[in-house]
Amino acid sequence: MKVVAIVQARMGSSRLPGKVMKRIVEKPVIEILLERLDMSTEIDQIVVATSLDPKNIELKNHVTSLGFGCHMGSEDDVLGRVYDAAKSFHADIVIRITGDCPFVDPGLVDSIVREFKSSSADYVANINPPTYPDGLDVEVFSFSALEKAHKEATTDFDKEHVTPFIRSSDLFKISNFEFEKDLSALRWTLDELADFVVIDRVFNYFKPDIHFSWLDVLSLYEDNANLFSANEKIVRNEGSKMGSGQKLWKRAKNVIPGGNMLLSKRPEMFLPDLWPSYFEKAKGCEVWDMDGNKYIDMSIMGIGTNILGYGHDEVDEAVLRTVQKGNMSTLNCPEEVYLAERLVEMHPWADMVRFARTGGEANAIAIRIARAASGKSNVAFCGYHGWHDWYLAANLGASNGLDGQLLPGLEPNGVPKNLEGTVFPFEYNDYEGLKEIVEKHDIGVIKMEVIRNFGPSDDFLKKVRALATDRGAVLIFDECTSGFRETFGGIHKLYDVEPDIAMFGKAMGNGYAITATIGRREVMEAAQSSFISSTFWTERIGSVAALKTLEVMERDESWVKITKTGEFMKSGWQTLADKYNLTIRQAGLNALATFSFDSLDALKYKTLITQEMLHAGYLAGTSFYACTQHTEAQLDAYFECLDPVFRLIKECETDRDIDHVLKGPVCHAGFKRLN
Repeated sequence: MKVVAIVQARMGSSRLPGKVMKRIVEKPVIEILLERLDMSTEIDQIVVATSLDPKNIELKNHVTSLGFGCHMGSEDDVLGRVYDAAKSFHADIVIRITGDCPFVDPGLVDSIVREFKSSSADYVANINPPTYPDGLDVEVFSFSALEKAHKEATTDFDKEHVTPFIRSSDLFKISNFEFEKDLSALRWTLDELADFVVIDRVFNYFKPDIHFSWLDVLSLYEDNANLFSANEKIVRNEGSKMGSGQKLWKRAKNVIPGGNMLLSKRPEMFLPDLWPSYFEKAKGCEVWDMDGNKYIDMSIMGIGTNILGYGHDEVDEAVLRTVQKGNMSTLNCPEEVYLAERLVEMHPWADMVRFARTGGEANAIAIRIARAASGKSNVAFCGYHGWHDWYLAANLGASNGLDGQLLPGLEPNGVPKNLEGTVFPFEYNDYEGLKEIVEKHDIGVIKMEVIRNFGPSDDFLKKVRALATDRGAVLIFDECTSGFRETFGGIHKLYDVEPDIAMFGKAMGNGYAITATIGRREVMEAAQSSFISSTFWTERIGSVAALKTLEVMERDESWVKITKTGEFMKSGWQTLADKYNLTIRQAGLNALATFSFDSLDALKYKTLITQEMLHAGYLAGTSFYACTQHTEAQLDAYFECLDPVFRLIKECETDRDIDHVLKGPVCHAGFKRLN
């Protein structure tokens, strides 16, 4: 009976790429593993089974140079890869070891092999349930069992993880090899950077000896637990339950503060631990994650960037033509002039335009220009206006200035202390409160969102306009979010109020980075008395995308369609709430609709909706940003899936525990909306 140990290893690990070739005590991890495993007395041959991905050529060459066998097979069908390797090397008994286990213990392997030989079992392992530390996993099974699994397993999960079919199909006799006490909480495997830190510490402790036993490592742990602290919070076998996007998110948090560049896209804002996190492609209102799962985006559509839907053919074609002609040069691109003229044409009160690429930049530009034009530093503001120092300065001192505007308790760390007392928040529709701030603090700039969740009452916007004019203050309307949602251009058109400066972003380029700050000539020319300049504000793609996007918007009257779609969504939410006697509060522009449950468990219910709708094939929560590609059929199907979720929420409000229904942590609160 030929016993072949097959070591699964590859360079393309999703959480720690190239981990098997990382060096410890001057040797690659895979070499250490193979040399330790080679001390076994029960193994006749050791073979590394890797995939045909070209990245694994380096691994194959190293393994064969050491004198071990190597088989290259399917990247995704690991069961097929292991089967082919076992067949090629004429195995009668297969030992499965994974390449992330450099502490593999040959004595333990021999004990399990002997247990297999002396029993009538088809499969013997020490993982069902595990009692040994994670990283000492050993599975031994007959070639006939492997062959049967290869022929009959059909699910992607079974093919990716090799032995679940053997363990769960009731077709095989299985046995578990247990230790005298449960040590399964100890983590000695190599999946993440924190694991590498622990493994490196241990091997350096024992060097130059690499053939210490697992009991030696256990003694070291009992005497020096601090050496093992780096990875102690990682859950065992977590990776087998995670999608590719979730694994990549864990990697991201090791190398990117916060995990990504935008708070609103972090998984914690949607479905912590279960959100797909990353996309492979997007088209219309559909998104494919890294595992090929397709979802209909009934959520925030790229944070409101794609009114025309993802990958709009006409916009993308215009961009591709630009890429072929060249995006940057020493000379300026003419499209920025054409775009500036187009925006001024749409807003006759404005005369001049400055471009940037992000909303935060546009807001900072507007503030710089307005301060220069008014000759005053103090700003009164209402709403969300980005992350720059001028805005976060509201939380210097009392640290609660942004509680009603952005996130409660936001720390302004890194913002210069001397900016304290330069910006003052006011509440929407509170004219008297604003007037008091303007009079008390010699305000030179009034900056606000025209509307976010609720519209003006008692001529609020007109009163603000008159106040700014009377006091010589520059009035800025932040339309980065509201622009092009209910009008072709700024939503301030609906209220017949003209600012001195307005900013547009998000949807203007339909997914391509472009923002605009437009304004009256006498105000905008103040930009020449300051320094406002950046290299990539002059790239060509943003302007080209915006020109084509505006053309399509005007032709198709996109704002009419998305407003109608949003009205339908709001009506549907209310219908479900009434059906199940739930109280919800709706807010926002119709095209940027949102709702919340009037309950102490509102965040848990939001999480539940995301959890259940994700399973049904939707990216969804309690916010919906409409695009022109959302169809009636998609909306109807969405509500069919949402109905039982509302019913479940009703049960949780009466006689069911919501905590028992949720499969993971509760989502974070996110941005606080204006009331």
